[in-house]
Parts: sequence; structure tokens; C-alpha cells
Amino acid sequence: MAISPDWKSSNRTIQILKAAEKGKYGVVAAIAYNLEQVFGLIRAAEAARSPLIIQFFPWAITFWDGLIVRAAAGAASRASVPIAIHLDHAQDEAVIRQAADTLPFDSIMVDMSHYDKADNLAKTARLVRYCNERGIATEAEPGRIEGAEDGVVDTAGLEASKTTPEEVDEFIATGVDSLAPAFGNMHGEFGGTDQLDFKRSIRRQIGKRVTIALHGTNGYPPDLMRKCIAAGAAKININRLVLDDYYSHLQSQVGKVPHTTLIEQGVEKVVNQTKEWMDICMSSGKA
Repeated sequence: MAISPDWKSSNRTIQILKAAEKGKYGVVAAIAYNLEQVFGLIRAAEAARSPLIIQFFPWAITFWDGLIVRAAAGAASRASVPIAIHLDHAQDEAVIRQAADTLPFDSIMVDMSHYDKADNLAKTARLVRYCNERGIATEAEPGRIEGAEDGVVDTAGLEASKTTPEEVDEFIATGVDSLAPAFGNMHGEFGGTDQLDFKRSIRRQIGKRVTIALHGTNGYPPDLMRKCIAAGAAKININRLVLDDYYSHLQSQVGKVPHTTLIEQGVEKVVNQTKEWMDICMSSGKA
């Protein structure tokens, strides 16, 4: 099927993030691992009247065979607020092509940051074109964000590197729609405010050419999250911040209440915690 030359004007991820950038708020881009979490995220977005990006790691393709992605996309299409479906930290070229060819993703993070810069740029440019030809928006990581989490290649042996202005220009030239800069943020546990380099002129360097994605937010306090949004972050990648209560409830109540009750209560935990972060990110009421 031929893709319209102006496909970006209707791409959900691009439109959600452009509105966030213009409105100076952040959009929760939350990882989901099961249908309870997908349902809870969507219910939270509708209750808060907030846009939302539901993210999946490549595991959702390799283990679920895409089933959960299709279910989430179907639910998102029926929602009363704008919701996009995103593949996060896709680091395998074959998986990226499979996702672009067979699954209803609005956007894909082409994460080649585990390669040296030259290979990263070349592979990113090639895969960005592949995704764009199918109407899919893209994100990339200039520099290298330290640490590891589910779905991300273990980079413990690789040196973290902060994004430079030169890298910003080089990655924008690949055609990506969003950049996830490295400025001392890290995957996994939050290392403290002191490690974040807000003096870097990444926002000024990027201008309005692409939107900024914030990675590595586990443990961020609300004031720091808002500081990052004020600095230009529009896509706010979130994992544990909206799932901690869900897992605490699961661990404490499994075997003590009926399974259906456990599911229903778990969904409510996701709803409540997600709404809190939508308020913090100032996206509530923006849909």
C-alpha cells in the first residue's frame, strides 16, 4: 500500500508530541507488559483527558508474537483521547523490519546506540527510511545512555557518552522525528540530580526540528520531571513510575483474593498511579 507523502501530518505519535511541545507539557510514554497494564493506562488517559503513548519492548514481539501490540492498538483506536503505540529500544534490525511490516506501530525507536557512532548513524538512517516508507515515525539515541533495563542490551561494558551538538545535527540528518539525548540520565535506577547536566544546550541545538524524548526516569521526583519538561522534553518514557503499585499489590495479594479481583484491583493501581504522573507532566486535560 502506497504511503501518502504527507503521512506525518496524521501520524499519531508525531501529532501527540508536536502538541505537547507547543503546549509545554510532557506526554507519558509508559511501558506495558500485559493486558491489565494496557487497560489501566488507557483508562487513566481517558479519566485524565490526557494524550498517551503506550510503549512495548521488543519482547512483546519475540514472546507475544505481537498479540499484545495488536490488542493495544485496537483499544487505542477506540479510545476517546489520542493514544499512540510505540516500540521502544528496538536494537535488532530483523525485529524492526518485522515490526514495521506486520504490526500496528505508530512509531519505533531505532536504537543502534550499542554500535560505534559511525555504524549507529548508518544503521539508523537505513532503518529510519524503512520505517518512514511504511508511515511509521522514528526515534533515536545520540550519545549513549548508561545502564540497562528490560528490553535494552546490557551496556555495562560500554562507556556512557553525553550527546554533543555535532551528534544532534548528525542524527537529525538521518530523518528521525525524536531524539533521546544523553545528559547524565541512565536506564535502571536514578543516580541523583547532580549527575544531570542541564547546562548542555541540546534544546537550543535541536530547535524545533525534532521532539525530545526523556529516558531513564525511574525514581525521578515530580520537581525534577517538571524541570526536564521545562527544558524541552515532550515524550516522557516511564516504566516503574506507573507500575510500582501494581507489582506491590500483586505480590501482597496473590493467593489471598480471587484471580479476577486481583486483576481488577491491579488495573486500578495502574490507573491511579498513571493519573498522578499525567498531572505531574501537566498533560491532564490536554486531550
